[in-house]
Amino acid sequence: MSEPFYVLERPCVLGEGPIYRHSDSTLHYVDCLSNPPQLHILDIDPDTGDARYPHTTDSSKTNKNVSRKGLKVIDLEDSVTVQFFRKNKPKSYICAYYQGIAFMDEETGKLEVLKEIIPRSERHIRRFNDGGVDCKGRFWAAEIDVKGLSYGAKKLPADHGEPLGRLWRYDPDGTLTLMESGLVCGNGLAWSPDNTKMYLNDSAAQKVYRYDFDAETGSITNKELFIDTSEGPCEPDGMVSDTEGNLWVAMFNGSCVKVYNPEGKEFKTIWYKSKCMACTTWGGKNNDILFVVSAYNKENLKGDLGGHLFRTKTSARGTFKYEFAG
Repeated sequence: MSEPFYVLERPCVLGEGPIYRHSDSTLHYVDCLSNPPQLHILDIDPDTGDARYPHTTDSSKTNKNVSRKGLKVIDLEDSVTVQFFRKNKPKSYICAYYQGIAFMDEETGKLEVLKEIIPRSERHIRRFNDGGVDCKGRFWAAEIDVKGLSYGAKKLPADHGEPLGRLWRYDPDGTLTLMESGLVCGNGLAWSPDNTKMYLNDSAAQKVYRYDFDAETGSITNKELFIDTSEGPCEPDGMVSDTEGNLWVAMFNGSCVKVYNPEGKEFKTIWYKSKCMACTTWGGKNNDILFVVSAYNKENLKGDLGGHLFRTKTSARGTFKYEFAG
């Protein structure tokens, strides 16, 4: 089982949204449920995937993540769960925050709200979670049904009704389009390397869905169940695709990343010393290093190193994450 390659002073409550920037070899991710939420930017050796300045914690001294050599830490004004770089807009991200979509400044963490989709009065029933940017530079963002998620992988009671989570597409011209509904925990958006298929997880339902994707119009059709993990503990969380069309899926409650071929058949499992693996991204000079962020395990399992940062050098080549075109 793989050890963390970088150990934080305090493990992330929930690490999310990792993205790698090749121009300066940095890994960007958020600790979305810490108080306050934080953005972290870690300097990476592009050849090995190691941190340029390794750090080992001394918990007797501090239990707080602050900036240090090789790691920039910025406190945020609201919970941000996923962010992507903007094309030709240095030091700026598009992101999903608790209630909607915003631009976020890399230097200050300040949010410029673009669309407040969830009213403040509904913060107790919905929140935003994962997202993605498609090949035309459109931003997709998926929601969580807060009460529905509290049941975990258990079947929702009949009186809960249809799950409240939705999937939105935000175009560079500011157009907002509702694309899907009925999600408990919308997660893990990814596209096939030829951009003809889109994948979406419902983590709480333990299912991965596949759609036909029209790159020109941004439409999705012909939804089908692609992967079902409900026979075990694994909840499919953040995922990425490689150039062969395989999906690399972080498994929350599963201590691993599972790899599935384009037919949905599992053919590889990578084990980590963290039960709660949360989200994946590709990086390194050749885009063949898989970086994985994780969550602190509240069960306090012996030997569990959740909340720290993991990475695996692979024989695959990852697809690159697109930048928002607005």
